[in-house]
Amino acid sequence: MTSAFAPSEQSLVASAQELPAVDVAIVGAGIVGLSLACALRNSGLAIALIEATPYRRENTRGQAYALHQGSRYFFEGIGVWDKLMPHVQPFEVVQLSDADCPLMVDFYPQDLGTAAVGYVAEHAAIAETLQGILESASNVTLYCPWRVVTNEVQGDRAQLTLVSGDPTEAKVAHLAARLVVAADGGKSPLRQQMGIEPKGWKYPQSCVVATLDVAHPQPVMAYERFWPTGPMGVLPLPENRYRVVWTLPHPEAEAVAALDDRAFLAKLQPYLDPQMGEITAVSDRFVFPAQFMQVNSYAADRFVVIGDAAHRCHPVGGQGLNLGLRDVWNLAQQILATPLEEIGDRHHLMQFHRQRWWQNLLTLAFTDFLNRLFSNTWWPLVAGRRCGLWLLRTVSPLKRLVLRFMAGLLLPLPTNCQFPRRR
Repeated sequence: MTSAFAPSEQSLVASAQELPAVDVAIVGAGIVGLSLACALRNSGLAIALIEATPYRRENTRGQAYALHQGSRYFFEGIGVWDKLMPHVQPFEVVQLSDADCPLMVDFYPQDLGTAAVGYVAEHAAIAETLQGILESASNVTLYCPWRVVTNEVQGDRAQLTLVSGDPTEAKVAHLAARLVVAADGGKSPLRQQMGIEPKGWKYPQSCVVATLDVAHPQPVMAYERFWPTGPMGVLPLPENRYRVVWTLPHPEAEAVAALDDRAFLAKLQPYLDPQMGEITAVSDRFVFPAQFMQVNSYAADRFVVIGDAAHRCHPVGGQGLNLGLRDVWNLAQQILATPLEEIGDRHHLMQFHRQRWWQNLLTLAFTDFLNRLFSNTWWPLVAGRRCGLWLLRTVSPLKRLVLRFMAGLLLPLPTNCQFPRRR
């Protein structure tokens, strides 16, 4: 399926340049797309990385992510964890609580058998580290800012038409690839062109995101606090900072985000744990809507979709990026294990679809269940979930099981995808 050219683009087609053909074209150079390029950088495959947004603008996004142990193992497997570690904040405790109920559940590294429960890293730090690694990758070519306007399958190749993002000198180019990977975000124009339909719903909630500075060093803890309006995640950052993701009904979220710093902190403070200490400053806030989404298929002819382009989940538990990295791990493993002439073959891509679709659905359903269970004031549910918290706190095997699932360690991990390919 293709999309029509705009008139200004149509007139340039006759002079379009032919770019060197590649084995894999990755559309979208966010963290998921960059990670896939890093996983394939020593493979001997020709990789094109196509991004419509200038990198420096992309890296100013004020976002931070919880990286679970499964994601750490992936980054170790592709040989980039050591470079990420200076920019990552480990946390040794996750505290789970229900509103003002005094019953709390603490998860510790010994529950996983690891040195930390998880890690937090800011978007810019991850992206710039991955970009730096790719600068020395001779088999990866970056096209930025370029956007894909059509994708047609012709025999054993996908034929992409690209338009440059330079407003002073618009250009059109053609690029042939054995496989096209859409990693271009939740609204993925490329996914829409290929006719892959998303299924799901929007929650009646939005998330207010802000960074807090605290006066004194605090225990390195992450918090997941459930309130009737929605969950609140609080993640520790380097330099005595915390990242807050506060879920609220849409109108309230917009109103809270628009408050001045003093009023915002006054509104936020009752929801925070007193252990966090005195808040001395707050960053600019931004708001994003919570959404549940899963595409009907991760694969088509010479085409596969990963990351936010394939699925979106409620932010409770910080699963979003971790699911995208798991997609990358599985896809990279499959590409590296596939004979060169069969890369992009629909049979192999449908194996990837079957593997990832149900595994991602389990996590999406679990986060949906948590949000619905705890964002509810019906007293039988309140009593039931607090009994559940008591069980988690009391029954150690159950606590370990839940934590391993949320850390991405309960389902089978892919094998190491860092090995060379002979051409």
